[in-house]
Amino acid sequence: MIQITWLGHAAFELRFETGEVLLFDPWTTGNPAYPKDYKISRVDAIAVSHGHSDHMNDVVPLAKQFNPKVIAIFEIASWLEKKGVKNTIPVNKGGGVDLGFARITMTHALHSSSIQDGDQLVYGGEAAGYVVTEKNGRGAYFAGDTALFSDMSLIADVYKPELGFLPIGDHFTMGPQEAAYAARLLKVKKVIPMHYGTFPALTGTPEEFAANLKSDPIQVWTLKQGEAVPW
Repeated sequence: MIQITWLGHAAFELRFETGEVLLFDPWTTGNPAYPKDYKISRVDAIAVSHGHSDHMNDVVPLAKQFNPKVIAIFEIASWLEKKGVKNTIPVNKGGGVDLGFARITMTHALHSSSIQDGDQLVYGGEAAGYVVTEKNGRGAYFAGDTALFSDMSLIADVYKPELGFLPIGDHFTMGPQEAAYAARLLKVKKVIPMHYGTFPALTGTPEEFAANLKSDPIQVWTLKQGEAVPW
């Protein structure tokens, strides 16, 4: 069992049965969707999907506080090292890392990636997603920021994720209609919508998403920020 806590926007905390904590795309400082008064108490690993500040704004301070393994594409890992982050694990698409409590594999995503470094925009490699596979073989797919792409069907065939984390906000990522198509390609049993409602431009809603999946045997699992749920 994994305890999943949505930290607003595209940030998630996954706490495994053995106690280890994996963070996806931590953005706590300045995140209007971050749960008020929520405190991250343990971090064993951080997975970064791409370089935009609403996905990696708090990687450096959290890494310095908890000294976790930090998984990111090569260019982002190199930038983080220059900022004093230890234990970076640079990977690229198709590559995986055994974290001990789970395996994490980097997958494709269709999105841009850059890092705001002072008044400069630094190249952040390519945007990516991840598949997390538990020791019992059960898998979850975290899409990061992405458009719909047909190779999601390959992710379904190769990794067989049962749970998906999909952006639905539109404008910068898939909207509800495209995300519903993605869920079908992925053949997941459940899907958690993310990356919606944080800014006015992100107009997609879980209700629209669910309406687009009403004829499919896929459960839309809408989480509340800061509330841990078992999976």
